[in-house]
This record gives sequence, structure tokens and C-alpha cells, in this order.
Amino acid sequence: MPVPDLPSTPPRDDTRLLGTIVHSAFYVLLAASLLRFLLRHPESPRMPWVIGLSLALAVLYVVSELRASERLVWFALLVTGWAVLVVLAPSFAWCAVPLLYTGLRILPLRVALALVAGLTAFVVWAQLTLADWVDPNLLLAPPAVAALSTALFLGLLRTTERQAALIDDLRATRAELAATERREGTLAERQRLAMEIHDTLAQGLSSQRMLLQAADRIWDSDPGAAREHVRGAAAVAEHNLAEARRFVHDLAPTDLAAGGSLVAALEAMAEREGGDTLRVRVHVEGAPMSLPAGVEAALLRIAQGALANAREHAAAGTVTITLTDLGDRLVLDIADDGTGFDPAALSTPAGRGHGLPAMRARLRQLGGTLTVESAPGDRTVVSAEVPLERP
Repeated sequence: MPVPDLPSTPPRDDTRLLGTIVHSAFYVLLAASLLRFLLRHPESPRMPWVIGLSLALAVLYVVSELRASERLVWFALLVTGWAVLVVLAPSFAWCAVPLLYTGLRILPLRVALALVAGLTAFVVWAQLTLADWVDPNLLLAPPAVAALSTALFLGLLRTTERQAALIDDLRATRAELAATERREGTLAERQRLAMEIHDTLAQGLSSQRMLLQAADRIWDSDPGAAREHVRGAAAVAEHNLAEARRFVHDLAPTDLAAGGSLVAALEAMAEREGGDTLRVRVHVEGAPMSLPAGVEAALLRIAQGALANAREHAAAGTVTITLTDLGDRLVLDIADDGTGFDPAALSTPAGRGHGLPAMRARLRQLGGTLTVESAPGDRTVVSAEVPLERP
């Protein structure tokens, strides 16, 4: 099953978005605190210091973000400058929230938590210096804000780490699945090659061998018949050569390559494979419509395999190929009058061959089934059934 493409770095995108929000919040809080000080203390002698430190703080914040190699040093200068500014104007204490986020982001967790506690205590002290009495809100609000900010950041950090781990697992799974699919594709291609070689080259060579052996036996007694067998072997070799070339180029079977129908291909095969020792007949029941190329090729290969088995193993004299169109399915029957065999013997290692397994494999790819009926001393019927989808 194919795996969808994974986003390149979604946790980094989320962190970048949060960083942009925090940076913007720092400058908004810095500007608001400065504006509040200007409005409330227009005649304060601290005015130049507060303005100068505010500008310096804005610059330090940018530098601390850009200078990644010396970030800790610049961050320490930033926190120190902010602390001095809070002493001069306690309203700047709210800028601590973005600083807490930066500390949690760049410092080890224990150091960052110690920084959070220290900055929170400093903010509480600065706020209480503005009040005439101990205000519970000023005493409790900064720790609550610090705790909430820290919890949110740590929760986001854990979520980001889990997402990163999940993406790594998914990528590893996708790579493993791709490797599995490649292995399955390789095995399927090997099986396809084995079936093609068995149904074309191996069967053609077997036919040539039998024809040449027959010619050798009667060469002295009946030269004319021997030459006929040799010409038959040459015809089979020519057809086999064409099959090999088309097999190399992964094209359809030779009998179907010219655009002929399955019936015409079966009749051509019957004429080519039939002779004095083996008669091959083709019957068609119903009117087969245009079939998918894969169905035609599979059924033709199955007919070739069954015919080769009848000729080589059953010593058959007659083989009847019947193609029946039942509308929703197509049935191909190959019946011979040979010696038969015990189908149960196919389950033993000694009885396993390539012919019938190759036929079943072809039909499985089409959702079809293969049935073999035979018995020792009796005829054999191989029946291939393929479901059809038609409008």
C-alpha cells in the first residue's frame, strides 16, 4: 500500500510560528512599557536612561536571535539589561514573558527552570515596589503567568519531539515498505519470467526434440516422413524464435500480436501443434466478444501449457480445446484422451512441476480458477474459468 508523502519539517514550522509570535510580543510589550513610562513620568530624571536602555534592549534581542554561535552570551547581556531597566522602570517587568520563552528554548531544562524562578521572583519584587501595600494580585499573578507559560512551552516541546519521532518512524516504515514492494515486485517478475519461459521457450524446445526424435527413428525407413518431421521442427523453431523476441520486448504472444482474436490464436496454435500423432481440435460455444489483452494472453498460455502436457506426459492422440462464453465468465476446457494421472500426486514434491502452478498463478492474477479432472488410465480435462466485467 502506498504511503503518502510526509511533510518535510512540520515541528520546525510550528516552532518558527511560535517564535515569531513571541518576538512580536516582546517588542509590543517593550513599546507599551516605554509608552506607559513616558506618559506617567514625563519629567522623570531617569527618562534618558530608560529610553536608551529600551533601544539597547531592542537591539540586543535581535542580536541574541541572529548570533546563534554566541547566543548564550548575548542572552545574558539581554537579561542583565532588562533587569537594570526594570529597576529604573518596574513597568518593563512584563517583558519577562518573552525572555522566559527564549531561556526555555536555548538553555538546558534545569538551568531554564532556575531562570524562570529567578525572573519570576524579580518581577514580583519589582511589582511590589510600585504598590503601597502587599497586593495579592501582584504577588500571585507573575508566578501564575510564569507557570502557565512554562507548562505551555514544555507541552509544545514534548509534542514537537513526539511528532519528530513519529515522522522518523513513518519515514522508516515507508522506506521498509518500499523495500518490501521492490522485493515483491522482483519475486513477481521472476515468477512471470518463469511462466513465460516455461510456456514458450521450454515447450517449443520440447516439441522440437520430439519431432527430431521421431525423424531420427524413421529416417532410413521413411525419408519423406522424416523430412516432414524436420520441417515441422523448423516451423516450431521459427515460431519459438518469434516468441523469444517478443518475450524479450515484453509484448503479447505471437499469435495475438497481429491483432487477432483469442479464437484465431487458438486455431493457429492447433494447426501448428497438430500432426499425424496428435490431433488438436478447437470448439467455440457462444460468441466471445472483445476481451482484455491480459485475459487473452493468459488463456492462450494456459492452452499451450495444457497441450504440451498432453503431448509429453499423457501420450494423447486427440486434444479438444473448447472456449465457452457464459456472459459473466469465460471457460476454457482442454480435454485429452491420454493416460491420465492422479491429481493428488501433484501435492508431493516429486509430483510438482511448473505447468499447472504457472496456470494457477496466471488465473489468480485475473481472479479466475483452475480445475483439473483426471485419473490414471483415464482422460484429463483442464478447465480454466475467468470472470468477465462487461457493460
